[in-house]
Amino acid sequence: MESYVFKNNREKIFDLMEDKSILFVESNKLGNDDIFKQSYNVNRNYYFLCGVFEFENKIILIKDGDKRIARMYINPYNELKAKWTGAPLSKEEITKISGIEDVRYIPSYFRDLETLIDTYNILYLDIEPTGATEELNYMQLFAKRMKERNPWVLVYNARPLFTKARTVKQKEEIDEMRKAIEITKIGLENILSHIGPMYEYQLESYFDQAIKFNGATGYSFPTIAASGVNATCLHYQENNSFAKDGDLILFDLGASYNMYCADISRTYPINGKFSPRQKQLYNIVLNGQKYVFENAKPGITTKELNQLLIGYFAKELKAIGLIKEDSEVSKYYYHGVSHHMGLDCHDLCEYTPLKAGSIISNEPGLYIKEEGIGIRIEDDVLITENGAEWLSPQIIKEVDDIEEFIRKNRK
Repeated sequence: MESYVFKNNREKIFDLMEDKSILFVESNKLGNDDIFKQSYNVNRNYYFLCGVFEFENKIILIKDGDKRIARMYINPYNELKAKWTGAPLSKEEITKISGIEDVRYIPSYFRDLETLIDTYNILYLDIEPTGATEELNYMQLFAKRMKERNPWVLVYNARPLFTKARTVKQKEEIDEMRKAIEITKIGLENILSHIGPMYEYQLESYFDQAIKFNGATGYSFPTIAASGVNATCLHYQENNSFAKDGDLILFDLGASYNMYCADISRTYPINGKFSPRQKQLYNIVLNGQKYVFENAKPGITTKELNQLLIGYFAKELKAIGLIKEDSEVSKYYYHGVSHHMGLDCHDLCEYTPLKAGSIISNEPGLYIKEEGIGIRIEDDVLITENGAEWLSPQIIKEVDDIEEFIRKNRK
């Protein structure tokens, strides 16, 4: 993406900062065992501000009245490191990517930070929360040390700022997600072209090869390839069972493109043909997804969309005799229908009424363990000014389209 996208993102954060404050965020630290860590594991909030895929870099934002300054700190060139893991980007390259003009080397960072703290008494740190029983993480320890050394400084968590700023996407960010979705489509079609009785991981491999060949820069999350009863476990990840003739297989997967994520779920018949019962349940899920989409618009919440889906499932599942009471829906549907998406598959967001420019998943499912059937159909949806737009309509999901594709293309 062009540097102005990241400049716009920085302006979003500046708008939310208190006056006379500084904000610090870093890409991620490298440990001794992380020499080959994948570049797409950099801190998303750091990437949001600069668009640079590099570890150990640091960014400081300074807000002082009308003065807004962005500084970036990078590693100087090291010949030995360059031979082993590659040279870091130069100051000029950093500026071209990020639009940040003030680029300095990391050895000057701590001295600069101490000088800034003497001037500004509000410090925002990008502190990721931990569980109540977990040890303090790196940034929590850093915040603790800063308070001990500079008791007059007010240390705020920058996460709420990034949460608000990342809820609504720029056009260029949405375009990156469209690319990720298109690559994911190619991967799913490669699966369909080879589908048949085999191990789940073998089918998964057709997705892996296709998305890498077509330019994916990573995965949105570890792929779920769950056949038969395995598909009734929401986060099944072993992918090591044999997918049998007559089974359905549920794929929950996504390519990422420059950190922006696709999140797609499809459920396919291993033998290329849905049984009457599988088709019946599949179409209930599919029509539920369409119902959620019809109601997705600015002003509604994801919780309200989920309640609409539960009401729909109650009616449909009673009609086919699967349940007798509305409360029984939770036996067969036990997750939410939507989450926000972006740089993370489950993106930082404000759980407020939806706004135009937000991207959410739409993923109804039914999981009937006693029948060995799990079905989830998931697409990515952009909230628009007057409603919503499917971002993944090109990925087939109608029963007839799936069966026809398999019949014509299976190798």
